[in-house]
Amino acid sequence: MRAVVFEHDEDTGVGLLGPVLQQAGFTLVKRFRTTRREDVDAELVVVMGGHMGVYEADQHPFLREEIALLSERLANERPCLGICLGAQMLAAAAGSEVFLGKNGLEVGALPVRWTQDGQKDPVIAGVRPKTVMPHWHQDTFKPVEGATLLASTDRYTQQAFRLGKSYGFQFHMELAAVDLERWLNNSSDALTQRGKDVTELRTQLPKLKAAEAEILELQHRVAHHFARLVR
Repeated sequence: MRAVVFEHDEDTGVGLLGPVLQQAGFTLVKRFRTTRREDVDAELVVVMGGHMGVYEADQHPFLREEIALLSERLANERPCLGICLGAQMLAAAAGSEVFLGKNGLEVGALPVRWTQDGQKDPVIAGVRPKTVMPHWHQDTFKPVEGATLLASTDRYTQQAFRLGKSYGFQFHMELAAVDLERWLNNSSDALTQRGKDVTELRTQLPKLKAAEAEILELQHRVAHHFARLVR
């Protein structure tokens, strides 16, 4: 089974999710800012994060190509998984508007609140009502028509959704605490310029470390869900 992974920045790869998908039986085929025609028929397409916005396709034409491919897969009921930018692209592929959120940058290790529908979801059911997750985004999107909202935060409502056989997660469920710490260190100046206290953000890392087993379990559920679908 092929899982084609679209990556957009050198440091926003598949992370912990890669080995989990492989354990579920997928062979990873990575693409960096490019698509191939055969990807439309892959057993699974996974779209990862990136610094760019969906609305910046004129500067980043590969975004338009990926969204078109996702739209075709959704129309053909082929499963997709979107993470952060990938979730926004999946929403756009379904006809939703993606835009810069008015509530500012959401960054750090922060709890997501699973909706009632999320707690009944076949993949998510059984999780605690709140789970600490890594966040790093300001873009958000309007509710996706026909989708089920699975999670929200205090800052942004659209945090996870299920659409047919596909899932989108706005938060970076693929990151370990050590990865988020590296991102904080590498972007400390930029975060400070945006009014974020990097020292305070680092104090959130132990909470993320404590939640890693729970997050990994969720990743396994997601991966095995897709494996069952395509088998």
